[in-house]
Amino acid sequence: MSRSSSILLLLIILSVIAAPQAPTPSEAPAAVTFTLDFPASQPEHYSIRVPSDGASHYHSSGRLSADSEDTDSFDLDFALLPETRQKIFALAAKADYFQKDVDSRHKSLAFTGKKTLAYKDAERSGETTYNYSNNSGVQELTALMQNLSTTLEFGHRLQYDLHYQKLALDEELKRMDDLARSHELIELTAIRPILDQLIADPGVINVTRARAQRLLEGAAH
Repeated sequence: MSRSSSILLLLIILSVIAAPQAPTPSEAPAAVTFTLDFPASQPEHYSIRVPSDGASHYHSSGRLSADSEDTDSFDLDFALLPETRQKIFALAAKADYFQKDVDSRHKSLAFTGKKTLAYKDAERSGETTYNYSNNSGVQELTALMQNLSTTLEFGHRLQYDLHYQKLALDEELKRMDDLARSHELIELTAIRPILDQLIADPGVINVTRARAQRLLEGAAH
């Protein structure tokens, strides 16, 4: 082989080594996904995807209000606190990664929405759909995901109110305060940007700004 050919071959090898390598399946993060479809509720549909690396995503859609025909779609990327993320994956493990049917199939139970839990990593995957489950891991995870959706939807409404109806902000924050006291709101840090924006807006009355500030301070403890 000529000297020039050897140099060219060496350059090709070095460029291949230096090129970004696509993650192998074993490196892809595990993910837990929760989906709820319930036409009688607001939102009518939502999904929460929580990867093990923490880069979570929320999507919802439905009517703007019970008496409105206008629909709205909402998407939010957010980061969960590590302890919440760890709890989600621990509960997925407790529920055997949703590889079995978990629906109780009790005919007398009221319909509270079609719920789906899914898990996927490099080694296993599972998915189960249910109305109500007797599995304690599924019950706890369902409550956690529903509380998380409630929190994120408050952020969605606060964003709307801040732009279009500032006088409605205080009533929303009162409701948030009540739910926070009963531990039905979680991960308030996920909607911190809108709360900070509200607190900094001089067009929002002081009592409302103070209420938002107290919510954030409570979330830090």
